[in-house]
Amino acid sequence: MAKRVGFATRLGAIAAAVGSAVGLGNIWRFPYEAGANGGGAFILVYIGCILVMGIPVILSEFIIGRSTHSNMKAALKRLSPGKKYYLFTYVCIFGSFVVIGFYSVVCGWIIEYLYQAALGRLGGHTPQEYSDMFTALVASPWRCVGWTVVFLLLNFLVMSRGIAKGIERVASVMMPLLFVILIVFCVNSLLLPGASKGLNFLFYPDFSQLTMRGVLDAFGQAFLSLSIGISCLVTYSSYFKDDTSLTKDATTVAALDTLVAILSGVMIFPAVFSFGVEPTAGPRLIFEVLPGIFQQMAGGYIWAFLFFLLVFFASLTSTISLSEIPITFMIEEHNMSRRRAIMWTALFTFVLAVLAALSFNVLDDIKMWGMNIFDIMDYAASNIFMLLGGLFTAVYVGWILDRKVVHDQLTNGGRLKPTVMEPFLIFCLRYVAPVSIFFIFLYLTGII
Repeated sequence: MAKRVGFATRLGAIAAAVGSAVGLGNIWRFPYEAGANGGGAFILVYIGCILVMGIPVILSEFIIGRSTHSNMKAALKRLSPGKKYYLFTYVCIFGSFVVIGFYSVVCGWIIEYLYQAALGRLGGHTPQEYSDMFTALVASPWRCVGWTVVFLLLNFLVMSRGIAKGIERVASVMMPLLFVILIVFCVNSLLLPGASKGLNFLFYPDFSQLTMRGVLDAFGQAFLSLSIGISCLVTYSSYFKDDTSLTKDATTVAALDTLVAILSGVMIFPAVFSFGVEPTAGPRLIFEVLPGIFQQMAGGYIWAFLFFLLVFFASLTSTISLSEIPITFMIEEHNMSRRRAIMWTALFTFVLAVLAALSFNVLDDIKMWGMNIFDIMDYAASNIFMLLGGLFTAVYVGWILDRKVVHDQLTNGGRLKPTVMEPFLIFCLRYVAPVSIFFIFLYLTGII
């Protein structure tokens, strides 16, 4: 088996973990969820969810990974010898493949728009033409599959470089650039006429606009935004050094992830209100609405290019973390070389991604429960695999794992002073997170 290496620096480890969390959920999904649920009130609930559910579940994944320096299966075997908890690893691995499968298709669309923006082709169109442009893209099997493959090749090119030279180096460059571009966008949005209306919508909590479904949406968004539940952070934290403060790192990851989501709102809502677009524009916001807004700005060509570059950075760092789950598993459980593990992971991912890409055109007639293949993969990843993984992780660390392991990991074997975080963590993992996840599951599956 190949020698196990780790992240070279703490900053690199944090950048990789933040890159795992920050993705389309922050820049694409968060703004339209906030727009559909009243803005400021939704954000307050969202932040509360991060505190009582997000950080505890991140910490629980960190504890499992760092305490064993192993993949999920080996970690659970070591922490609970003789038990069958390790079988849940296969749910996480399959879930990671499903997520990469449909996620890569969206990332392919983003590369197409980045390409079009670089050529200056996103300006000078009517709203209907922007809608037709996106419809034509998803209807073309060659373009959909082609850009998806381009994205996957970039993803696995980074993976082939390993942890320090590949994942850490790319995350250390892309994440600071992502924040710089995002802040530049925010400044530009704040200078637009009517920007105050967007800020008022985003930060003034109007609880009359927030329903119980909006509250559950906030819980679900917090969960999905952090990419918890399919052992991404278990895998990454297994490469952490033993002197890393897990509490500080978990809080930092959650805080930066939340900051990206809120800055995305600051970037989008002032522009949306300034140009008279409904804040509830929904998932089509990125591909059909924002290009039209960019062309109305001074230097619209540059803004369009920077925006899709921003989303590309967020997308790539997320899929890198998802890919590392099966790669690490194959290396450590099946004694594969990293190169061979990457090849198998790429093959499985390619098959699922192509099926998802073709579900809008060639395979459009294949539907189950009224959903095409892409929609089924999206639904299964968000509503089943991530939630089940989060529930398992919370219950396992809160109720099953030896409290001594939790204490040792939070204090680095006694080198750090105990804090109130430990009892708070256990309380949240035992009661708050499982109950919250259970209600999110009932809501997202349509039971309530």
